[in-house]
Amino acid sequence: MVGGEVRLRQTHSGLRDGGGIDRGALGSYTETMGLMCRVFRLAVMVCVLCLGAWPAAAQGDAHGAATARAFARLRDDPVRLLAFLAAMPKGADLHNHLDGAINAEDFVAHAVAVGLCIDVGQHAIRRPPCTKQDPPAGEALARDAGLRDAMIDALSMRGFVAVPGGETGHDHFFATFAKFHEAAADDPGALMATEARRAAAEHIAYLEIMWTPHVRSAIGLAATMRWQGDDFAADLAALGGGLRGLVARARAETDAAEARKDALLGCGTPRAQPGCGVVIRFQAYSLRTFPPAAVFAQMAFDFALAAADPRYVGVNIVAPEDDKVAVRDYTLHMRALGFFHHAYPAIKLSLHAGELAPGLVAADALRFHIRQAVEIAGASRIGHGTDVMGEQDSAGLLAEMAHGHVAVEINLTSNAQILGVQGAAHPFGSYRRAGVPVVICTDDEGVERTTLTDEYVRAAETWHLSYGELKSLSLASLRYSFLPAGEKARLEGRLDAAFRAFEERF
Repeated sequence: MVGGEVRLRQTHSGLRDGGGIDRGALGSYTETMGLMCRVFRLAVMVCVLCLGAWPAAAQGDAHGAATARAFARLRDDPVRLLAFLAAMPKGADLHNHLDGAINAEDFVAHAVAVGLCIDVGQHAIRRPPCTKQDPPAGEALARDAGLRDAMIDALSMRGFVAVPGGETGHDHFFATFAKFHEAAADDPGALMATEARRAAAEHIAYLEIMWTPHVRSAIGLAATMRWQGDDFAADLAALGGGLRGLVARARAETDAAEARKDALLGCGTPRAQPGCGVVIRFQAYSLRTFPPAAVFAQMAFDFALAAADPRYVGVNIVAPEDDKVAVRDYTLHMRALGFFHHAYPAIKLSLHAGELAPGLVAADALRFHIRQAVEIAGASRIGHGTDVMGEQDSAGLLAEMAHGHVAVEINLTSNAQILGVQGAAHPFGSYRRAGVPVVICTDDEGVERTTLTDEYVRAAETWHLSYGELKSLSLASLRYSFLPAGEKARLEGRLDAAFRAFEERF
């Protein structure tokens, strides 16, 4: 406007001093005034647009600030904290085992309903034919009033207290799976429906569930191959057509399980339950405690299934990481996963790695598991990662994970029960200080008697987290999911809307 002001002064001066109309000056004056009018109109339009947008943005900021203040007042009150976090939107649970997520009570009820047997001595569910030692579940429970409680304790961590020289939390936890396996294997669609109902009640939008149909059949494929070990391409070729047939069977079972889940929830009908709105995808997994050929065959199946079926968004490896076979073959497993990841670059890996603690394994096993999962296998996410500070050059590894956006699935209750790692001894704070992405997960909420809400409560209490930090953890759970970009963006939009509605209450 400086130039405009000079020209305007010159024009006024010409009009006064010349006594007549200076056509050039008049043209200049008109041009200047027209420019000023256009600028003024543009400024008015911008102001109108800004004023239209300002109330919504300012209101959203005000609601968020009010929510943060409310949370600060209740954070130290356990009852109010639980109620607040139960209502807060929580994005996703990215580390979730299908069978381990189900409550022991549900497995016992299922055993009665379909006529499974109970091994009274081992407090385990068995498949018929039942015997005097393994009577029908209904009959056994009717005869022994205390058996139901004993079964629930045996199939979960309820009430478990380790005593010197007795069963450890680690051993009790891993023993539960064999005890309820027969009930879990019967009806995976019903298990999915149970998970979807619970997720909806907890305001969880997305579940990334570890489930692999026909995993035992994949182990059996190893018998058809001549394992070489030093030539993964030849080992893969040796599996032949059996792999394709198994993938087709697994996809059909996934169809059936999802149809069963939808039917139980009433999806697509006027009676649809809120669980129908929970998006569920799967990670195919391999059991790491089998001989090398059997683990390799499982991996080949997992990657082939994920490549053929978009419902399988990633690959994992499970079972106790401290098992003697798992420790012995750990580097071999990472190399094999790296081989498949190179062959299927679009398929992402979330690997159980560093689920260890000092004393559980020899000290040298604590020094490289997470690093190899990241650098050799190519993991995009790490499950547990509790022993990261024992890794060789832990600071360098943390910096590498932060730079590569390798997220860590934090399972606080699981780590406390299985490994005794909790509170200040847990690396949750170390990951965050290093800039490594973290997400809060459940692991096996049925076995552990926890929920995703409980895990948020535990994190908030242990590290005195603010509302903003908890909200960031919820948003990160979708950001680091393995969903395709379009679907991830849609769910992120839903989560943003859910947070706006939640914050309006404050």
